[in-house]
Amino acid sequence: MSKNAYKDFTKRFSLLIKKHPALITMTLSNIFTMRLIGNKTHGDLAEIAISEFINQYMYDFKSIHVGKDLYRAKSKEEDITVENEITNEKFPISLKAYGDGPLQLSTDKTSQMFPLLESHGDRIDDKKTIAAIFTEDAFSCFSEINVLPLIYDEKKQQCNILVFDAELARNSTAYIKKATEGAGRKHPAYRFYDDKDNYICEVRYGNASANALQRGLWTNTKNAIPFFNSVTDGWINYSHNLILVKLFSHALVSSSKGHAAALSEIKNDIEKLKQANGINV
Repeated sequence: MSKNAYKDFTKRFSLLIKKHPALITMTLSNIFTMRLIGNKTHGDLAEIAISEFINQYMYDFKSIHVGKDLYRAKSKEEDITVENEITNEKFPISLKAYGDGPLQLSTDKTSQMFPLLESHGDRIDDKKTIAAIFTEDAFSCFSEINVLPLIYDEKKQQCNILVFDAELARNSTAYIKKATEGAGRKHPAYRFYDDKDNYICEVRYGNASANALQRGLWTNTKNAIPFFNSVTDGWINYSHNLILVKLFSHALVSSSKGHAAALSEIKNDIEKLKQANGINV
């Protein structure tokens, strides 16, 4: 149920972006401006920004930012919870702001994926065995991947919001092969390929000694692009909003009274943006 609700959401999200590209361009510009403040600041603020984008501009959906303090209590990887107000279905979304390249889809907290694959040897190409692997609890993440990645190219100042097609990846897997070599590789990985030897994704080393960046389900946005759907219909150019940096710096040394006045003006601006784009909430 959650997966279908997420698919419906991404379709609606994509339609909104295509109809009102200026809104997402503005939002992405504001998000990636945060890299001027700190290299990792944009990732945390992207969660807040996309959640508010949903609340303000997607009239059939509402979103709540889960917050980092609840991380250890989460049953699934999620940064925001979205609810379809028509069907009342709720589903988690994990937001990622990554450079174009390696992308983590699941952390495999219980470290079950790699050992399961290892039990089948260095190469797995039997169709029945592969099908059985995907039904194992260790690979339940394949039916629960609600990852919404904001993939960016900082040099070109472009962003592409991509959704990994887990169903296509699963159905296209022809063989799984262990990889032990490669530049900078510290631990082995099991790589998934289709029948034309195209890379799909990989499961990284899953021993308890490996950290979150050394284990779990990963893919590569450059090498596995056929297995992604672009919500933004390709790359969107963004620009830095230097006024936003000034707003943050001044807000940090001003009172809540000043914040309330600024917030009131910002809310008025959002309403004008809705009117200008014909969005009724």
